[in-house]
Amino acid sequence: MDLLKIASVPAAMVSPSSTVFDAVRLMNDQQVGAVAVANKSVLAGIFTERDLMIRVVLEGKDPKTTPIGDVMTTECISAKQDLSMGEALQIMTEKHFRHLPVVDDDEKVLGLLSIRNLLHQRVDKLSQELDSVVAFFTADGIGG
Repeated sequence: MDLLKIASVPAAMVSPSSTVFDAVRLMNDQQVGAVAVANKSVLAGIFTERDLMIRVVLEGKDPKTTPIGDVMTTECISAKQDLSMGEALQIMTEKHFRHLPVVDDDEKVLGLLSIRNLLHQRVDKLSQELDSVVAFFTADGIGG
């Protein structure tokens, strides 16, 4: 399945020169826990709630004056949209990520995938499979 079908598209995105306050406002407005940080749509990093707590709050930085570029995670792993949901979930659980930017071949941000998106999709799929199995075994048909 195309990851963009379950990711937040377009991604909540800010530039490295945006302030922490602007990023947090966007995160609140879009009800997300992270924003992609991009230069002209090209992924430069990610800023998450964890970055906010550790790199801003804990260090006593002013969110209204601190640029995202100073506190974002720059070593950011991303995914191509054709990555399978299972592979994306494996990356996120092994690396302890809750958010994964989805990019094209030029590293332009296409969307932002959250582990919540993946888990909802998995639960929906498993529920459908269970319903099919239950329907098969409870059907009164020929030979049933």
